[in-house]
Amino acid sequence: MFRKMLECDPMKRYLLLAASLVLSLLIVPAWCLPAAAGNGIRVVVKGLRDNQGRVGCALFNGADGFPRHKKKAFRTMVAEKHDNVGVCDFAGVPAGTYAVTVLDDTNMNGKMDFNLIGMPTKGYGFSNDAKATLSPPSFSAASFSYSGQGSLDVPINIVYR
Repeated sequence: MFRKMLECDPMKRYLLLAASLVLSLLIVPAWCLPAAAGNGIRVVVKGLRDNQGRVGCALFNGADGFPRHKKKAFRTMVAEKHDNVGVCDFAGVPAGTYAVTVLDDTNMNGKMDFNLIGMPTKGYGFSNDAKATLSPPSFSAASFSYSGQGSLDVPINIVYR
C-alpha cells in the first residue's frame, strides 16, 4: 500500500508529504511540555540583589548531606532570576518531609564562595527561613511536610552577609 502511495501522481505525493510534516510539528515531545500546573513544590526565592546569574535550589528528603552536599539532595535545579525573584519548580514530588537550600549564584560557578575569614560572599537561604548562626541550620529546623498532592509554595528570603 505504501508503495502504491509513492507511485501516485506528484501532487498527491506533495500533499501527503506536507500533511505528514504538519502532523510531525503538532506532536510535541513530552520533555518539551511544561510540568503539570499545581503539582509539586514551588520554591520562591525573594530579596535577590540583582538579576545577574541564576538561583540554585536543592531539595533534600532527609538530613543526610543537608545542606552542604548537593549530590545527596533528592533533586537540584537552577532557575533564572526575574525582578529580583527566582522560582524553582520541583514537579512530581512524592509525599514526605523535605528541606530546601538556595544559593544566589551570581557568578554561576555552582558553589558557595567564602571570604578570607570564612564568611559566605553569596546570598543563601533555607526553607522556613531557618537561620544560620555559626553553622547552617539543621534539617529539622528547615524541614516541612508535603502531602504529595497539589502545589506547595515554599517562600525563602535570601540572606546576604
